[in-house]
Amino acid sequence: MDRIPFGIRRLDTTVGGGAPPGSVVLLSGQAGAGAREFMYTCAVMNGLAEGDPDLFDLYYGGIDDSASPPGEVHYVSFTSDERQVVGEMTLAMDEDVVTSAIDNVTFHDLSPEFFRLSPVPRDWYAERTTNISELGQAQDRKSVPEALGDRLTAHAPGNLVVIDSLADLVSSRRDGLPWSDIPVLLKGLSRAAYDWGGLILAHVNQETLSETHHGQLVDAADGTLLFEWESGGSARARTMVVKQFRGVLSRIEEERIVRFETEIGDAGFDISDVRKIR
Repeated sequence: MDRIPFGIRRLDTTVGGGAPPGSVVLLSGQAGAGAREFMYTCAVMNGLAEGDPDLFDLYYGGIDDSASPPGEVHYVSFTSDERQVVGEMTLAMDEDVVTSAIDNVTFHDLSPEFFRLSPVPRDWYAERTTNISELGQAQDRKSVPEALGDRLTAHAPGNLVVIDSLADLVSSRRDGLPWSDIPVLLKGLSRAAYDWGGLILAHVNQETLSETHHGQLVDAADGTLLFEWESGGSARARTMVVKQFRGVLSRIEEERIVRFETEIGDAGFDISDVRKIR
């Protein structure tokens, strides 16, 4: 397996079938610029490849000969449960596509760990405790980084894992994780991912970070896709730039591509135009 498809046909075709196995890709975007839709589309389309091959062929087409879909798709959220995420996916994509794919996407809700030491009432994010044993388990929960590490160790090898999002991980510092540990965690994840051979997508809202902190995350990841708004006259357009990506950027540079114009359609995130250096 030389590549793992992102699930966005025009992008996968441009970069030779998808991402190299073992990649950790940072999805960094301005609010509403498409990073979240990209993340949803990757999870859903890769789930659809197994859930409904005919529908997958209709919306995506044939997978490149050099690529193979991941064995499983896992979606990790720190603050939202499966119902919330699926609801957001159906707003970004055709509901039939999401419905046909969702049984092949495994959700991991880490909100009990995330909110455990916060002022948020437990009833807002967890089911009611019904016995003393469950109450004890709630008190003994692991920290957010420990819970994330367990999920990744168990499910990342050979698979697609979406982390939603690093901004939440940064805000969970009440668990004793200082900012300086976040890039180190991402570097360690990149090292482990190389052996796991899957694909990990980590979302972050660029506007929640300082320029220095954002640069540290970019440096720690194997690849970074930037999602930005671009203004021209009276209109605004969503764009995507491949900032850096080992094993991928060289191919884009050969094609002299500088920026992708993007759009959101029935199949989710897509590329509508490619700008090249003339």
